[in-house]
Order: sequence, then C-alpha cells, then structure tokens
Amino acid sequence: MRILIVDDEILIRNVIIEYLKLENYDYDQAENGIEAINYVKQNKYDCIIMDIMMPKLDGYSAIKEIKTLTDAKIIVLSARTEEFDKLSGFDLGIDDYVTKPFSPKELIARIKAVCKRNVKVQPIINVAGIKLNELSRNVEIDNKPVELTHTQFDLLNLFLKNQGIVFSRNMIIDKIWGYTYEAEDRTIDAHIKLLRSKLGKYKDTIKTVHGVGYKFEYNEK
Repeated sequence: MRILIVDDEILIRNVIIEYLKLENYDYDQAENGIEAINYVKQNKYDCIIMDIMMPKLDGYSAIKEIKTLTDAKIIVLSARTEEFDKLSGFDLGIDDYVTKPFSPKELIARIKAVCKRNVKVQPIINVAGIKLNELSRNVEIDNKPVELTHTQFDLLNLFLKNQGIVFSRNMIIDKIWGYTYEAEDRTIDAHIKLLRSKLGKYKDTIKTVHGVGYKFEYNEK
C-alpha cells in the first residue's frame, strides 16, 4: 500500500511515517497542498492523509483538485474540531476525519478500514421514492439522480437493507468502516446530517433514536 502524508508539521509527518514503516507501507510526504497535488499527478496512492491548515494551499482546496485526479481514499487529519469543518470535508467526499491530537495506532486502523471497504452487492433497492442501485452505486430520489459521496451511499445502503433496526454510532462505524472506536467527535452525526440533506422530502426517514443512534423508517400516509 502507498500512502501520501500531507502536513506542514514535520514532527507529525515523522510520527506517522514510523507507524507506516511498521506496516511496511510505502509513503511520500508533502508539506502543503501544492506539493500534494504535484505528487498525485506523478504517483498512484491508495490513501492520502491530509492536514487542513497549511501554507501556500490549504487542505480543502487541495482535496478539490485531487478528487479530479485520483480515486485514492482521503483521511483528513486536523486540529479543527468544529462540526462545520467536518461537514465541509465529508461534503467534498473525504472518507474519514481524524482530529489532533491523535493516536497513530488508530490512524493506521482507519487507513486499513477505508482501503478495504467492499460491500456485498444486491442489484436494486426501492423504498418510497428512493431507488438505490448497488451495482452502479447510483441513487435516485423520485426518479431524479442524486449525487452521494462514497460514505453517504454506504450509509444509505445500510439503512435501506435494515429498515426499522436501530444502529448505535459505534455499530454504524463497525458496519461501514470495519472497526470500532469512541465516537466522541460526533463524526457519524455529521455524515447523517449531510445524507439527510441529500434525501430531500425523505430526510425524515432517517430517524434519531435519542440516547441510542439512528434507524431508517418510512411510514406511508
């Protein structure tokens, strides 16, 4: 596996590199968004670890360009913890968001998880006005195509296949990413909020079960 580390702090890059070496991963490193884009133009990566606040070109601006060049998984690693920052990242199509300070072991676990996502396929699911095609990974709302990120698609797929079942945040993480960790940064809440915004008049089919998690439920009127 080949990883690109993008962070303007050399100490953080060095810590990540030490753990990548333990996994025998190949890696390159860049200290700003411009360097990152140049690396992506010249190399193929499985995963990109991207800081946000960097000189010359910030992480989100770099991600917009990089998404047009590669389908590599992208994990944001940032000291910014506000919901707005997470929503901005997920809306760009990033695969995960890790806040600083961070556990290098957990970061490695997240790299492994986002790179091995592979969902069992069944052709088409129709619920209310929502149509999901798992083969083409397309979604339509009332026969109009809706663009979802990779994570938003997997979340909707999980809910549609398990209508009425309540999933805790950690259960969702385990089902979608393939590992568990404390969801204290409310990352799942950010994903759910963005997914609901894409579902239009069906946004309320994803219901909050207070103190527990979320479930999909559609009641015809």
